[in-house]
Amino acid sequence: MADPHKRLDTNHPGNFYVDTTCINCDTCRQLAPTSFEEVGDYSAIVHQPAGDRELRQAYRALLACPTGSIGTEQSDSALLNQAKADFPLPVEDGLYYCGFNSAKSFGANSFYVRHVEGNWLIDSPRYLKPLVDAFEGMGGVAYIFLTHEDDVADAARYAKRFGAKRIIHRKDVHAMPDAEEVIEEVAPRFFSPEFTIIPVPGHTPGSMCLLYRDRFLFTGDHLWWDPELRRLDAPQQLVWDGEALRHSIATLAQYPFEWVLAGHGGRIHLPRVQMQSALHDLIQRRQLSPDYS
Repeated sequence: MADPHKRLDTNHPGNFYVDTTCINCDTCRQLAPTSFEEVGDYSAIVHQPAGDRELRQAYRALLACPTGSIGTEQSDSALLNQAKADFPLPVEDGLYYCGFNSAKSFGANSFYVRHVEGNWLIDSPRYLKPLVDAFEGMGGVAYIFLTHEDDVADAARYAKRFGAKRIIHRKDVHAMPDAEEVIEEVAPRFFSPEFTIIPVPGHTPGSMCLLYRDRFLFTGDHLWWDPELRRLDAPQQLVWDGEALRHSIATLAQYPFEWVLAGHGGRIHLPRVQMQSALHDLIQRRQLSPDYS
């Protein structure tokens, strides 16, 4: 629960606020971009939500915040419950954003895919009854794809509850040592109909992307959309191997996709030609500026 005594001075006066426990993970800025922005080292309320749409978004952000750093002076229980029922939040074509981001993965996003041959959870949200019940109602979880070692969160609990098969790369398996499926390959692997696993070492040795239907690319911390600069980007800090990362980014140019669904940073939908152009722009920028720290 957010503490009004720790309310950041950077918040715009009003009902909603962010306190000093914020880890600046950007969850709130994705869910309620008109109300939350990055101010200094934290997120903050720069516009108090007004109207049903903005209020619904702000309550979603409050619920999804991994550290409980968003609070209200007066809570609207009806709107809060409606926002809670929104999760998992539909994205497109049987794909959902889970919400309830976990502090164990520094607030990383997780996603859920409904599929006739078994549903997939990509990375892990917090283990909470509303999500468990929602997943149960949509047919459970058959596979849990872990993009890399940082974002496993409560994957083990979801796997136990649903009898799901956890998938992780050998080089990151220490984060989930009892995973049921360990990827050994360095080359892409067609795992099941419509799903391709693409190893992308760089951020970590065992980072992987998951390509679904040649449209949706789940990227973990490997690739994301920067909404302010309106371009694709990739990590330059906390990188295991910069040269491997550059090669992995270039590898993605051979695949068709329209969506980038990242663990951190914004998700984006672009026509394939524009997405390829954005990816080639990133590849060129990294060739010209290869420094990592």
